[in-house]
Amino acid sequence: MIQKNEHIHFIGIGGYGMSAIARVLLEMGYRVTGSDVSSNKLTEALVEKGAEIYLGHDGALVNHADRVVYSSSIPEHNVERKAAREQGIPVYHRSQMLALLLNDKKGVAVAGAHGKTTTSSMIAQTMEEGAVDPSYIIGGEVVSLGSNAKAGSSDWVVAEADESDGTFLEYFPHIAVVTNIEPDHLENYEGDFENLKQAYRQFLHQVKTDGVAVLGWDDAYVREIASDCNARVVTYALDCPADVTATDIRQHLNTLTFTVHAYGKELGEMTIHVPGRHNVANALATTAVCLEAGMPFSAIAEGMVRFRGAKRRFQVIGEEDDILVVDDYAHHPTEIRATLNGLKAMNRRILAVFQPQRYSRTHLLMEEFSHAFAEADQLVISSIYSPPGEPPIDGVSSERLVEMVRQNSNPYAQFRDTKEEVEEWLLEQARPGDLVITMGAGDIWRVAHNLVPALQKRRKKANLT
Repeated sequence: MIQKNEHIHFIGIGGYGMSAIARVLLEMGYRVTGSDVSSNKLTEALVEKGAEIYLGHDGALVNHADRVVYSSSIPEHNVERKAAREQGIPVYHRSQMLALLLNDKKGVAVAGAHGKTTTSSMIAQTMEEGAVDPSYIIGGEVVSLGSNAKAGSSDWVVAEADESDGTFLEYFPHIAVVTNIEPDHLENYEGDFENLKQAYRQFLHQVKTDGVAVLGWDDAYVREIASDCNARVVTYALDCPADVTATDIRQHLNTLTFTVHAYGKELGEMTIHVPGRHNVANALATTAVCLEAGMPFSAIAEGMVRFRGAKRRFQVIGEEDDILVVDDYAHHPTEIRATLNGLKAMNRRILAVFQPQRYSRTHLLMEEFSHAFAEADQLVISSIYSPPGEPPIDGVSSERLVEMVRQNSNPYAQFRDTKEEVEEWLLEQARPGDLVITMGAGDIWRVAHNLVPALQKRRKKANLT
């Protein structure tokens, strides 16, 4: 337990995950300090709430702190981590600090290869709209709530549980959600998918015995590990029998309406304003969790209709000259296929931009990526976004990926090296009625944000001639 009046220092406070925990602790009344290499909107919002944030790293910043928290991007030799160890100050990874907030309350931990941020955002907003007043710590800003974190007054705490580095095993939740499982991030599991599945088994085993596991039953790997859960299991699915299901799914533009069934009863209609069948599944997971929290279906449906997504999850950046510009975090082949499939019902020509992330990820998933872009009408792939220090891999490049995509899913794939070249191509190609979507986990979002004013300038110039 964290004691009252503690001083907690965050190293690398500017990221979504770290800033979210810092915000919750601030709202709970703790003194929060932090450091990072630069400021951003997240750090500025923390300062407004009372945090003391410093630019750059200095060992003296941890002086008199009761606990020090670091993110995965902060190396062991960081001067502040080193100073904390020398002073005997307890040092926590971000996930360990989140566990202190989640494990002693009614924690809702959302895990899975895809859909974590959207599902946890849906749960947080629906509980918030339904007067449950949860605390929530989300890995992306919930657009409708205008924040990625809040300290609520109830015992409910909603958070993402990240399997990528195994840190989700810090959590002992009251409700665990597993959306799906895929062989991703295997570099952290000795390259063995069985090790990753075993980690999920352990995660389910850690659900409190009076709690519940909410499982995406359409996924064969989820069904495989379900027997390892000691708690009650609730299933949800679109394509096979489950406890919570949906029928009569209708899509118009980016709106989906469907009928929800739970435990053999028809509960009623639900409407969400995010496209794609995968978001219907996320809504069913949210429904299952919120029913467990005691919310009536009418309140759940009312909260869901107001949901407008999480930042970088089908985020509408703007519309200019009848050209809709969207940004999405999709960076795995399954996510890309689901995102593009969801766009087809909007009946617009799709101009897709994809930025691969990391040479290692691109190498491991090159074949899968090459089959993922069939639904794009036009496709540009930019250079690989790689963190500092990651060495290139021979034969792994965006140019090679473009060649494979042309062979396996989209003959119109093209390569553009820089974001500026991508923007120029989009300005040449985009016409009224189009949908432009940028996808990737790097900084390709900048293209979408730059494109909207560029399209506005193009339109004004055309009107003058």
